[in-house]
Amino acid sequence: MVAKEFKPQYMKIGVLTAALQELTPREIRDKDPDRAIEDWLDFAGELGADNIQLSAALHPSEADVPAEALLDPVANTLDLREPFTSSRARRVQNAMKKSQIGLSDLAYFDNMLHEDPGIRRKKHAFMLRVFDAAVQLGIDAVCGFVGRNQDLSMDQNLLDFEEVFVPLLEEAKARGLTYRVEQCPMPGWTVKDNFHNNIAYTPGIWIALHRICERNGVADQFRIHYDPSHAILMGQDTRSIFQFLKEEKYEFLIAGFHVKGQVIDSRGVSAWGYGGQTIERGDWVNGKPSGNPADQVKAWLKQTVLCEHELPGTARHDPLAYLQNRTVDWLDHQLAARELLQLDVANTHLIVEHEYPRARIQDSSLLKPILQGSIAFTRKIDEAAACMYALQHEVLAAQNIPVQGIGREPYRS
Repeated sequence: MVAKEFKPQYMKIGVLTAALQELTPREIRDKDPDRAIEDWLDFAGELGADNIQLSAALHPSEADVPAEALLDPVANTLDLREPFTSSRARRVQNAMKKSQIGLSDLAYFDNMLHEDPGIRRKKHAFMLRVFDAAVQLGIDAVCGFVGRNQDLSMDQNLLDFEEVFVPLLEEAKARGLTYRVEQCPMPGWTVKDNFHNNIAYTPGIWIALHRICERNGVADQFRIHYDPSHAILMGQDTRSIFQFLKEEKYEFLIAGFHVKGQVIDSRGVSAWGYGGQTIERGDWVNGKPSGNPADQVKAWLKQTVLCEHELPGTARHDPLAYLQNRTVDWLDHQLAARELLQLDVANTHLIVEHEYPRARIQDSSLLKPILQGSIAFTRKIDEAAACMYALQHEVLAAQNIPVQGIGREPYRS
């Protein structure tokens, strides 16, 4: 018998630049857009990250949704009011080389199925600029949402996806890109009663959408950027989701991760259930939707009345909450990814996404140690899971030594 060498494989640790929207003051970066990227690359090095996920968004002067109506404000760290030229790309690449920080992908989170044709065209045009910037920077993926047409049923949205989103994937294919979809249901995107406002929110729909992509020749362009916080919001757990995908032979769909947790408030669930607050939120006034953005943001009580986002490492977890799917079991999350998904682990990105409301500090000196701690926590959790996997599934298995105990199992929560 020959001993199997102990060689754990680790994921690449990164951070989404929306964690600090105004690292570079707007009066500086509006005049010199790529200064914001340079500053973030330097900041990421101080944080201990390997990569940044570069956030793009419509400039505040062009956005159709006011910042006051957003639960988690977006960041246009990548400013695309003007096309991203080869000279701009060289500047960013030089900054990457200097800082020794890489790019995981570009991220633009918006509703690509918006019911207003004019708004939809504007968002699609901006997404194409994101695609072109990715090509200029030599990266192979972008991350975003699918969205939802609020005028249509969910079944009708499948037809809308084929008609208007598949052409975006065709544009991605022409550029050699993959589109990774984050699965947030975005309940607060509308003051109406709909909760699932990004149709790609759960594995059953991922598979349905992928089948549409298959018959249109863009299957390889459609992948999922998995975020466990959204699973917790809907009462799911990571291991069971990954097991379901494996059983359905779609374990290849997940191609990256946002590291963001969710802590369920049992009192909020007792009051409203997992659909969240459905009446008297304050986003309707005198029986009509309020036109005030400060009122519209209250539509997010569909979510925030029962949970709060966790920045990894900032929460204490009751073991019983793991079994109730009321918080993320981080170690098992990373172990299950290795056991059940079809991943190239060493080239898989694990991106810290900071949306813990009470720690959303816009002072870099105060935020820096918080993000340093969370990124270090994420790295150590991934390293622990990598060591467990290598020891249990490779070293012990090669010598026919059984693994002790049972561990967490799917479908038993």
